[in-house]
Amino acid sequence: MGYLIDSGIFIAIERGALAPEAFVGQAGDESCFVSVVTESELWHGVHRASTAERAAKRAAFVEKCLREAPSLPADHLVARKHALIWAQLEASGLVIGAHDLWIAATALVHDLKLATRNEREFRRVPGLKVEVW
Repeated sequence: MGYLIDSGIFIAIERGALAPEAFVGQAGDESCFVSVVTESELWHGVHRASTAERAAKRAAFVEKCLREAPSLPADHLVARKHALIWAQLEASGLVIGAHDLWIAATALVHDLKLATRNEREFRRVPGLKVEVW
C-alpha cells in the first residue's frame, strides 16, 4: 500500500523529536511519498529560516527527505477528490485546514496510508487510513 508522509513527521525528525530510524522502522519496506503540498510546506520552512546557515541546513534536509519520499502531484483526480472531501466535511461542520485537505485527497487517490502527527484533523476525513508516528 505505501505511505504519504505529512510534513509534521519530517519536522519532528529535524527537531530531534522523532529518530530517523523510527521513520524507517514504521515504513518498513513500503514506499513513501509526500504530497506536493507537503513539499511546499518543507520549502517554506527553508525560506523562513532566520540565518543563511540555518536555511542551507534545512535545504539539505529537505532534499534528503524528497529523495526518500518523492512528491506526488495534485492532478485532476486529486482535485476532484479534494472537492468531494471539502464538501463533505463542510456539510458536517468538520472542515480541516486547506493544506490538509489536499494532503488527504492525495493519500486517498493514491491509496496510501497517511503518516502524520496531526491525528485530530486527519481523522475527520472519511476513508483515510491514518497512522500516528
